Order: sequence, then C-alpha cells, then structure tokens
Amino acid sequence: MVKTGLRWLLTVGMVGAGVLHFIRPEPYAAIVPAWLPAPLLLVYLSGAAEIAGGLGLILPATRRLAAWGLIALFVAIFPANLNMAIHAISPLGGDPLPAWALWGRLPLQVVFIAWAYWYTKPTAARRATV
Repeated sequence: MVKTGLRWLLTVGMVGAGVLHFIRPEPYAAIVPAWLPAPLLLVYLSGAAEIAGGLGLILPATRRLAAWGLIALFVAIFPANLNMAIHAISPLGGDPLPAWALWGRLPLQVVFIAWAYWYTKPTAARRATV
C-alpha cells in the first residue's frame, strides 16, 4: 500500500515537473551547464522524459522500463543541478536560495534514484506468474 502510494506520488511529481519544462522552460535552460549544447532543446527533452517516465510508472507492463528511464534521467540531469549549486542559480527563477539549500539538493538525487529503483523489481504477483 505504501509502495503504491509513493509510486503515485512519484508519477504526479514527475509529470508535473515535466509539464513545467514546457510551460516555463527559461529557468530550466538557465541551469544547463554552458558546455552542453542547445539548452532549450535539452529542457524540452528532459521534460518529455519526465512525463513519459511518470506516466510509465502507472501500468505494470511499462513500470520497470519507466523506472530505469527515470534513473537514467536523474543521472543525466545531475550536471544541471550541480551547475545550479556552483553558480547559485535560483530554481525556477524564483527568490535566491541559501547555498546550503542548493548544495543540499544534490544528495536528493540519490534519494530519487533509490525511489525509482524500487519500481524496477517485479511485484510479488508478477513474479508468481513468470
């Protein structure tokens, strides 16, 4: 029951974050490291990946692949989060955050990776049918 509730929380969070990439792409583009090409394109691609990964968690047939995709996404966006901390860029262009908060976000990537990893395992019912 808890695992299901947390899966829905991750689903809604990822879809919501992905939609924001399309509604307000500029703050996301601002955190893309300068050494990466086409920041706006990367924002749209990562937004689409967040939406697809979140929606993929809904169906048992796509859940494991979606979870692995989210793990890859969390690894891929780490340089942007690191860039945000190094250059003290406010998330979503809002009020400045203290340095400890910007740096404190980085270990949260590990939490998100672990959270998604939880859904890479087949459920007990699915294991019984395999």
